[in-house]
Amino acid sequence: MSKKDIEDEIAPDGPPAVLRSPELRHRIMAGFIGNVVEWYDFALYGYLAGIIAPLFFPSQNQAAGLIATYGVFAAGFLMRPLGAAFFGWFGDRYGRARTMQISVTMMALPTVLLGLLPTYAQVGLLAPVLLVLLRLLQGVSVGGEFSSSATYLVETAPLARRGLTGSWANIGSMSGSLLGVGAAALVTNFFDAQTVSDWAWRLPFLGGALLGGTAILIRSNLHNSARFEAQHARRDETSPLLEAFTTNRRETLLALVFAASYGTCFYIVFVYLPEWLSGQGLMARSEALTINTGMTLLVIPLMPLLAIVGDRWIARRTWIAIAILALSLLSWPLHQWMLVSGGSLASVIVMHVLAFALLSVPLGSGPALFVEMFPERDRLSGYSVAFNIGVGVFGGLTPMIATSLIEATGLATAPALYMTVACLCAVIALALTPDRSRAPLR
Repeated sequence: MSKKDIEDEIAPDGPPAVLRSPELRHRIMAGFIGNVVEWYDFALYGYLAGIIAPLFFPSQNQAAGLIATYGVFAAGFLMRPLGAAFFGWFGDRYGRARTMQISVTMMALPTVLLGLLPTYAQVGLLAPVLLVLLRLLQGVSVGGEFSSSATYLVETAPLARRGLTGSWANIGSMSGSLLGVGAAALVTNFFDAQTVSDWAWRLPFLGGALLGGTAILIRSNLHNSARFEAQHARRDETSPLLEAFTTNRRETLLALVFAASYGTCFYIVFVYLPEWLSGQGLMARSEALTINTGMTLLVIPLMPLLAIVGDRWIARRTWIAIAILALSLLSWPLHQWMLVSGGSLASVIVMHVLAFALLSVPLGSGPALFVEMFPERDRLSGYSVAFNIGVGVFGGLTPMIATSLIEATGLATAPALYMTVACLCAVIALALTPDRSRAPLR
């Protein structure tokens, strides 16, 4: 890394030309591409799950069904936090750059191998076992990918552009999700159902080789930030993971509460809302999914634009709190409007536009906020564990909790009230978090 690159990293307010430097563009692309790979596979597997399941988990075989059930559970709820703990410790100990190289390889290879797997009809019970093992491996890598890349992006960004630079992690996530849905939709629309079931379902996974290979190549010559190198030179043998739960446990707990709260809001709006509209008989699931997917196109440009607000005009913590507080105030009235109007197109679109736009604030500025909460010594450990337990576990359980609340209370708007409570918890956590958006990283 050149002297000028290091100065650009630690300058409190570098000139606009810094954003055009090849080194910074390379860092941004490295952070972006890994999250594209992660969410490409996530969306692809989710979209094609109905086609893949009968090929690997035939209903007539009870053992295969159990493997499927527990395998999915383990990958989603066990391996991700474990991956977060491992990669967080590894990244704090040996560097973000090396962590990012390993995590993207562990995501890309299983995606390609999944496209080559034999089915249950070909090798019997070995097929679901291999599939579950691949998903477990990806679950570990997912636990480290987002927080590692977001940390790297923010640490190597000029102070006045940390929010904008960090937003590229979530831009990658959203872009990868759209790419995965698009690839799956292309295959299912281009080939007939039997051909898709026979072999065409493999094509999008094999196509991931190009995406994964590009990501591995881009990340092959990354350098750690100057801050990390300086900290690493005077590091003792204390475990950074231990420090995150002892010396800096307050930061870790606040980050966990915020991640769980905003993760709950994210899953209600981005994942559960189409199911809610369909379940309440307000709109066909296909139409609700189309609107939901279309709104993702709105979020991608909004994230960096709104992140600039936190960089330049409103302190980042305050900016995020304003957006989440607004979402808490609008959640129930908007859900009630959709119910009263019988799911009118106007009410559904207004709900989506406002909710997606408001969530674009924490999606864009959140990576920088998390990074700013922790000191260099245990930053990735605290961030990874808090984020993956909060968003991955608490957020991932949201659709099930929302459905259970409707059943238990008989209130169709119970998910909206649940989101309101989650928003208020996030605001409280933010109020207790010092704002460091205008200060050098610790």
